[in-house]
Amino acid sequence: MTDTLTQLGKSATIPASPDAAVLERAPNPHKGALYLARFTAPEFTSICPVTGQPDFGVLVIDYAPADWIVESKSLKLFLQSFRNHGAFHEDCTVGVAKRIAETINPTWLRIGGYWNPRGGMPIDVFWQTGAAPNGLWLPDQGVATYRARG
Repeated sequence: MTDTLTQLGKSATIPASPDAAVLERAPNPHKGALYLARFTAPEFTSICPVTGQPDFGVLVIDYAPADWIVESKSLKLFLQSFRNHGAFHEDCTVGVAKRIAETINPTWLRIGGYWNPRGGMPIDVFWQTGAAPNGLWLPDQGVATYRARG
């Protein structure tokens, strides 16, 4: 079941880049049930590809699992690998979602990237795999529109 996981329960370092990160999956313990799982990364960071300055944001990842779920330690390491990665907000946000989607092939996935201001303007990025399945409860992502995010 989880004997193929290479990071859970073991010492693991932060990958040098998102491409080097190993995102792992585990069997869905409730295969066939329609439910929503949420990961929130309130301290997501990356680097501006032009200035080299750090960017900070909140990522909210909602997904309805099919056969697989995301293994959370590998997800944390994958997200941490962006700390020294230069990319625009749109690339980081959509890239995270697409990598998860290709790893677990969920029934449905959406991501909200709520980025702190750069040059005085916050940039929020949203992406989803398609329409949410009928009957799936979709809670608000819980991140305030920008007014100092509080």
